[in-house]
Amino acid sequence: MSFDAPLPPYNASDPSATFLNSSCLDLLMIELVPMAYRVVNEVDAAALDGRLPAKAGHESMDEEEERDAVFYRLEMLGYRVGQGLVERFSRDRPRFTDTLDVIKFLCKDLWMLVFRKQIDNLKTNHRGVYVLTDNSFRPFARMSTEAGGQAVVRAQPFLWFPCGIIRGALASMGINATVQAETSELPGATFQIKSIVAKP
Repeated sequence: MSFDAPLPPYNASDPSATFLNSSCLDLLMIELVPMAYRVVNEVDAAALDGRLPAKAGHESMDEEEERDAVFYRLEMLGYRVGQGLVERFSRDRPRFTDTLDVIKFLCKDLWMLVFRKQIDNLKTNHRGVYVLTDNSFRPFARMSTEAGGQAVVRAQPFLWFPCGIIRGALASMGINATVQAETSELPGATFQIKSIVAKP
C-alpha cells in the first residue's frame, strides 16, 4: 500500500502532455451543432449549383435528410475524438478483460476528462445493454429553457457528438456498439449502449 497521492487521469508528469482550457471545450460543444448544420447546408447548396458532383436529379434536402446528415457528421466527429481519447489515456493501463470494466472506465475516467464529472448512474441487464444517466450533463447546464417546451427538442442534436465519443471510445477498446441518447428534462441526459456481438 502506498501513501503517495494517485496521479490524476491525465498524468501531469507526462512531458508531452498538452492541456486545454475547459472554457474552450465548452465553447466548442456549443458551436458544433450550428457549424454542422451550416456545413451540411453549404454542401447541399454546392451540389445543387453543380460545384460538387451529385446524383442525377439531385434535389434540395428536406428537413429529415438534413437532420440525418447533421447527425452523421457530428457522430463521426465524436467517434474520432473518442478513439483519440482512449488511445491517449488508456495506454498506461492494463488491457480490459471484461465489457463491464470498459464501461466503468468510460463512466468514471473518460467522462471525468471530457465533462469534469462522473456518470451519476450506470445500469445494465448483463446481456450487453448499459444505460448511463448523467443528471447534470455539462453541455446542457447553461442551456436556457423556454416556456414553449421546445428546449428538449432543441437540445437533442447536442447529444449526437457525445454519442460518437462513447462509440469511438468503445470501438478503440474492442467493443462494437450502438449508442442512443435522449433527454426528457434538462439538464439530464441518458445514454443507452447496446454491444453488438460479432458473429463468427
